[in-house]
Amino acid sequence: MNISQLLEFDRMAREDGQKYDKRREIYDDIARDAGAHFIGIIGPRGVGKTVILKQLALANERSFYVSLDAMEGDLFDLVKTLHETMQIGLFLLDEVHVYHRFEADLKKIYDLFDIRVIFTSSTALGMHESSYDLSRRVLLKTLYPFSLREYARFKYAQEFGALTLMDIVEKKLPQDVFRAGEHFSSYIQGGLMPFALQEPQPLMILENILKTIIRKDIPHIAKLLTDELEKIEQLIRFIGLSGVDGINYSSAARNVHITKYKAEQYITLLERAFVLHRIFPIGSNVMKEPKVVMALPYRLLYKPLNEAIGGLREDFFVGALRALGKEVFYLKSMRGQKTPDYFVRDLQDIIFEVGGKGKGRSQFKGMDVKIKIIFADGYDMTDIHRPLFLAGLLNG
Repeated sequence: MNISQLLEFDRMAREDGQKYDKRREIYDDIARDAGAHFIGIIGPRGVGKTVILKQLALANERSFYVSLDAMEGDLFDLVKTLHETMQIGLFLLDEVHVYHRFEADLKKIYDLFDIRVIFTSSTALGMHESSYDLSRRVLLKTLYPFSLREYARFKYAQEFGALTLMDIVEKKLPQDVFRAGEHFSSYIQGGLMPFALQEPQPLMILENILKTIIRKDIPHIAKLLTDELEKIEQLIRFIGLSGVDGINYSSAARNVHITKYKAEQYITLLERAFVLHRIFPIGSNVMKEPKVVMALPYRLLYKPLNEAIGGLREDFFVGALRALGKEVFYLKSMRGQKTPDYFVRDLQDIIFEVGGKGKGRSQFKGMDVKIKIIFADGYDMTDIHRPLFLAGLLNG
């Protein structure tokens, strides 16, 4: 453990933190949290978790930033030494999932020292399935990619008020909200990733991120053979090249030539690594096998925009609602009948159809839920139609 080298990394982190004058909405929530628990920030690679830690380091004099993928030695010993010799009271630990004993060391640190820890991880799997009891010691917060509202603020310095689902349903919208629609195309093509603010070709970066997730992150949290990682790559490619309908454990197993059990395992890992979303069907008389969509904008690694747009719309909708913590279910077609896409639990239950122009009330035939909305491209606000981009302005 080279303390002098780690101190230099900490100094460089603070210096780097000065470059970022704008803060994500989650920053104030973390900075104000005065609870006794540690805070874990989980989220996709490239979403800005490290930037938040560097901003916190800059704002807290008696803090210490360390990236665990660059640290050699024992984490507990490092914290003990710096706390006792330098009175460090806040430790900012980046990418803890690469450190194999992080659960045990966090537990010891919490129990023995009067300090605070804020850490990040690019995978939720190790956090949620830890064999150590961190439940009363750690509060997890998920950092998602930019909402369309955040993207407009960071990229174009445009401020849009937050909407609720019922604001959209009841058309309680400020006039300037429609200006956000002009940014929607660039947003779904990669603009939602914060690194796209500086990178003109974000999909190239995203491709490298995906390789890192498969070859580095997943092996840290699951005991898999090398050829299984290749199967995971094939699985993602199959999903990316396919349409949205009919993608589930069974279809993945058939097309990648793996067992249904393995398909479920790999898809679960990829969801915990923020690459895929599983949406389970609602109702008791359907097989409990989820529909699988991708996190934005991974689908564009496999198809051009004009071929991927249908899937991207659903990827966007599911991601936006999941970021709000909403329960999203899909409506399973029975005996070839067409049903709307999604059922969302809110203050009132809502059924959504997500798609292009030209869909109408016939999509909801036989549905007895009171609120029915068609989210589609464009700016149509007539009848039950609403612009799809409005889902990117939701907050609550």
